[in-house]
Amino acid sequence: MPSSAEITGLLIAWREGDQAALERLTPLLYRDLHRLAHRYMRGENRGHTLQTSALVNEAFVRLIENPRIDWQGRAHFFGLAAHIMRNILLDHARGRGRAKRGGGAYHFSLDEAAIVSESRAAELIALDDALKDLASLDPRKSRLVELRFFGGLSNEEISEVMGLSLRTVEREWQKAKTWLHHAISKSDLDEA
Repeated sequence: MPSSAEITGLLIAWREGDQAALERLTPLLYRDLHRLAHRYMRGENRGHTLQTSALVNEAFVRLIENPRIDWQGRAHFFGLAAHIMRNILLDHARGRGRAKRGGGAYHFSLDEAAIVSESRAAELIALDDALKDLASLDPRKSRLVELRFFGGLSNEEISEVMGLSLRTVEREWQKAKTWLHHAISKSDLDEA
C-alpha cells in the first residue's frame, strides 16, 4: 500500500506533465475511489443501484480531464473526488425525476443500466437541498458533510483536506449532522 506522501508525489509529478506518474497513479487511486464509491452505494436497494464501477469511471475521467489542479495531497484528491461523485449522483437523481415527469430528453454519461432507486434519489436530492441551505449559513460544515458522506473520508482525512484540527472536525460533524437531520425532517413535514 503506497504512502500518502508517495501518492502526493505522483499527483504533483503528473500535474507537472509526467504521464508515467499518471500511469502509476491510476491503479492506486482507482482502487481507493472504488472503495469509497462502494461504501456510498452500499446503501442502495438491491437491484436498483447505480453501478459502483460506472460512478468511479465517470468521476475518474472528470478528475483527469484537468491535470493542472494544484494537488495538495491524497486527501485533497479524494475531497475533489467526493464533490464530483456528489454531482454525478445528483445529476442522475434529477435526471430520473425529469424523465418521470415527462421532461425532455436527458443524456447522462453513465451506463443506461445504472439506476438509482426512486426513494434513494429523493433522499439524495433532499440532502443536496439541505446542504445548499447549510452552505449558505456555514460553508465549512457543508464541505465537511460532502467530504464525509460523498467522499467517505475519515475525520483525519477531512482534517488534512480542510486544514482543521481533528477535534474541530469532530465537533463540526456533530453540529452538521444535527442541523441536517432537523432540516430534512422539517422538509419531510412540509411535504406531507
